[in-house]
Amino acid sequence: VQLQASGGGLVQAGGSLRLSCAASGRTFSRYTMGWFRQAPGKEREFVAAITWITWSGDSTYYADSVKGRFTISRDNAKNTVFLQMNSLKPEDTAVYYCASSSLIQPIPTMMGRYDYWGQGTLVTVSS
Repeated sequence: VQLQASGGGLVQAGGSLRLSCAASGRTFSRYTMGWFRQAPGKEREFVAAITWITWSGDSTYYADSVKGRFTISRDNAKNTVFLQMNSLKPEDTAVYYCASSSLIQPIPTMMGRYDYWGQGTLVTVSS
């Protein structure tokens, strides 16, 4: 399984970025996809996750710190998960990682619940 994250960059506070994570090697739609981030000197933390439930469609979950500003979505046909980040703040500066988990419910938020990880993409928000 390979995950390739992209879309990071430098943006001013209040701006937006869209991260992408292309997956290969597993049936994409059957797994939970998540985003984590790691700021300098800090531990990696959960940001958002999306999974697909047969009877209800996509289910998402967000960290409180990004709720209302970030949106996670997926395109199963393209095996890609996205993280739309709006109203960015300097404290959002971090390396963002995408990850894949075989767990569906409850949506996993802990790093140890994810099987595969992408290489990370740097997001820098200037004040």
